[in-house]
Amino acid sequence: MSGGAEAARDGGLRCPWGLATEDYLAYHDTEWGRPVHGDDALFERLCLEAFQSGLSWLTILRRREGFRSAFAGFKIPAVAEFTGADEERLLADAGIIRNRAKIEATLANAKVLAGWRAGELDELIWSHAPDPAGRPAPRTLGDVPAVTPESTALAKDLKKHGLRFVGPTTAYALMQACGLVDDHLADCVARGGGA
Repeated sequence: MSGGAEAARDGGLRCPWGLATEDYLAYHDTEWGRPVHGDDALFERLCLEAFQSGLSWLTILRRREGFRSAFAGFKIPAVAEFTGADEERLLADAGIIRNRAKIEATLANAKVLAGWRAGELDELIWSHAPDPAGRPAPRTLGDVPAVTPESTALAKDLKKHGLRFVGPTTAYALMQACGLVDDHLADCVARGGGA
């Protein structure tokens, strides 16, 4: 494998990771790299990226509905009201990743974000989007970074505002997932929102 785009069953070239499973293919073609806006939608992605830390994204993707159910659809005001009893419920929920530190960070982050004005999380995250003209399309997976100056700045900004579990690698994965950057390979049919 060269690390370049590979043909899917339909003949279209895709990022190689997107061909591993049908779950990945659907996520790759319809969601990853597409712009996401709205505080609750970005909160969900931020939480899921934090839960993914150290795990396969496929693990998170396959439990996504369980996460949505367990965390009140990632509605920031609702999650901010969660109590210690909710935390214990989450720790017993087999439909999510039962990691105490990640659950505590999610609840703490919701409490912080509940005090923000509407649109503030969206503005903060999108203020770190790099100029797309300054980034050539990656040709191979080896051309895709794990961390960038922008993701490092985003992580620092989020931490400065009191958010937890938001390191530079997690911040870059968020940027990729939410379309702040388009890391679909140059020959991928999904590049630029296609597929």
